[in-house]
Amino acid sequence: MSITRRDLLKLTGAAGALSMAPAIVRAQALEKKQVQIAVGGKALVYYLPLTIAEIKGYFKDEGLDVSIADFAGGSKALQAVVGGSADVVSGAFEHTLHMQSKGQFYRAFVLQGRAPMVGFGVSKKTMPNYKSPADLKGKKIGVTAPGSSTNMVVSFFLAQHGLKDSDVSFIGVGAGAGAVTALRSGQIDAISNTDPVVSMLELAGDIDVIVDTRTLKDTREIFGGDMPAGSLYAPQAFIDANPNTVQALTNAMVRADKWIHEVSIDEIAKTVPTQYLLGEPEVYKTALQKSMDGLSPNGMIPEDGAATATRALAAYVKGFDAAKIDPAKAWTNEFARRANEKYPNA
Repeated sequence: MSITRRDLLKLTGAAGALSMAPAIVRAQALEKKQVQIAVGGKALVYYLPLTIAEIKGYFKDEGLDVSIADFAGGSKALQAVVGGSADVVSGAFEHTLHMQSKGQFYRAFVLQGRAPMVGFGVSKKTMPNYKSPADLKGKKIGVTAPGSSTNMVVSFFLAQHGLKDSDVSFIGVGAGAGAVTALRSGQIDAISNTDPVVSMLELAGDIDVIVDTRTLKDTREIFGGDMPAGSLYAPQAFIDANPNTVQALTNAMVRADKWIHEVSIDEIAKTVPTQYLLGEPEVYKTALQKSMDGLSPNGMIPEDGAATATRALAAYVKGFDAAKIDPAKAWTNEFARRANEKYPNA
């Protein structure tokens, strides 16, 4: 009697089965060639590997026909997958844990960012006398979308300083030129976003950055450990049903991660769509430089990442019970490990 892929999954779990039978996985055809990926803010440096995988043709090289739907923020992208209009999310890792707390199992399978790469700054125009987090009470804070990772960083910061989300007003401003305009026009008093938005406002003297998670060092100091960020994640049911498709997606993303770290900043700026530069190519290059440390070099999720993210969520999400979370079910490196074997030097 032959053992099927489903039998293996039942016997050992998704990650275990994949590690037991890599040759079988590689030999099988893609279960699903057309894949819809939902992302919240595609032009952000946070999601640069996704753009590179698309532009460089890495998805096509793996036999995939990938379409990418762009939303105002990561929470909106997740809603698309929950609602069934997309298959995979390109979004913040911590959403997998948040969904698990609601009894829905999602798993991250390849990393784009090994730091949140979020900058939180106060407006010099509306808050010129900012001295401490207490000054944020009653203020309007712009985030890409309520519930997204930019919101989560602020919520964690507030909780660390004895404040609650209800002490401020969160306003969704997106992830591009609209976010810059919202801050400069005084519609919001502070902003939590990623590059190039943060660097554009910072370099122009519009904001004072008070929280910066663009480097590993700062991220570890703030969160007390590695905090994985941008990733591709999907419902566990999708991964179980389409392991070869997931492997193909991972192969493409790992190649993109590696390409980003192997070429120059100028080369990256020339490769991305011109609208990503927001009309200021030199600022975009500076933003790339500031965020490069946070971009994953190989797609591998840090071993302590899920535990760090669980602690962070427990610190500020009402009703989030860390004791009921199994961090191991929120991620796997099995796909990324094999992708690195296939593309040791992308």
